[in-house]
Amino acid sequence: MAGNALVDIFRIKELRQRIVYTITWLVVFRIGAFVPIPGINASALKAYFASVSTQGGITDYLDFFAGGAFKNFSLFMLGVMPYISTQIIMQLLLVVFPSMKKVAEEEGGRKKIALWTRFGTVGIAVVQSFALVAFAKTIARTHPDVLMISESAYTLMAITTVTTGTMFLVWIGEQITKRGIGNGISLLIFAGIVARLPNALFALGQKIASGEINPVFAIVVLLLFVTVVALVIYEQQGQRKIPVNYAKRVVGRRMYGAQNTYIPFKINPSGVIPVIFASSLLTFPLQIAQSLGGTSKWLRDFAYFLRPEGLWYSIFYVLFIIFFAYFYTQVSLNPQEISKNIRENGGSIPGIRSEKMEEYLTKILNRIVLPGSLYLAAIAMTPTLIQRMFNFPSELAYLLGGTSLLILVGVDLDTMSQVEAQLKMHHHDGLTKRGHIKSRNL
Repeated sequence: MAGNALVDIFRIKELRQRIVYTITWLVVFRIGAFVPIPGINASALKAYFASVSTQGGITDYLDFFAGGAFKNFSLFMLGVMPYISTQIIMQLLLVVFPSMKKVAEEEGGRKKIALWTRFGTVGIAVVQSFALVAFAKTIARTHPDVLMISESAYTLMAITTVTTGTMFLVWIGEQITKRGIGNGISLLIFAGIVARLPNALFALGQKIASGEINPVFAIVVLLLFVTVVALVIYEQQGQRKIPVNYAKRVVGRRMYGAQNTYIPFKINPSGVIPVIFASSLLTFPLQIAQSLGGTSKWLRDFAYFLRPEGLWYSIFYVLFIIFFAYFYTQVSLNPQEISKNIRENGGSIPGIRSEKMEEYLTKILNRIVLPGSLYLAAIAMTPTLIQRMFNFPSELAYLLGGTSLLILVGVDLDTMSQVEAQLKMHHHDGLTKRGHIKSRNL
């Protein structure tokens, strides 16, 4: 059945075109990750990073989120993180300022918010690219061959090209979402993570060959990661069904009979959004501190304080994941709006009075989101624990655990759901034996 589904994917012209369109842009993204900023000597830069131990440090962490583009000083070295940071700011502003929320709810309001988000992305990208210019100048003090042009010319060139590169990636993400398959921005992050896997496995092989890592430990950890993937899928598919009964009602000249349905509340309604948001929020100050640290002692101290393998980073990371899990759930699943829609359509929740419906839904969501957010936080802390316990290469620890694992599984499930929807729309079976990706009832 699965084989037939794969064949059907390429038989359907529209779906085949969407997949090819998506893959094409992802290839463009990966090529751009290796194109250095004009004025940068790529071989000298590679020699610098080879001579400096960054194992598990901030540079490796930033490079991981940029899909390997950070150490290349490429056009796409900022990735889509400035856009995600701007989205976080806009989401918070919509909650804090009711006037902005009213604008978003007006006709054409979403387009205005999207436009403001793009302008904000440009601003954040300029700030981050300026910090990266300072980082390059710091490197050039010890390795003059890294810069092939004057510092002033490089400053202008780097800010322009890196900001343009980020906005181009945002545009690619939007095009994939509209004309391709899956969420474009998430798929760009997904592609960057997957592209790092071969290098990470090679680094693991070198560690095993040199005797730094026991092969038995490596096998046990890899089996542990497979188990965690299964648990992540199990958790992502879990949901709580809230029964809703609709009485007979007249719409126009038609009478609709009584109907029993349900509201599916996932145990993790916000998916991987809290992890991406928390990572982005911590990556932004880290990038600034790392890049400008060569000229300021307090920034170096701050970068060390908030280093990815440190205790305080872990604490803030967990707190941000829990916060964004609650925050994004309230934004996307507003109990007040859901209750209003149920009442307006003549519906009711068995055993719950109409005026208590919002309170009941809020209580259910809070009970679901807490264990879901704690589960996300526990998985996200996996790389740090693995690296400390088994001395794993930072590349592999970042890739096979925590943030990357949740993003890989979450994006994969979301993309599979969209492919399945396309198959069903064209009267084909789904990707699973029963014709749909099952959800687990709680």
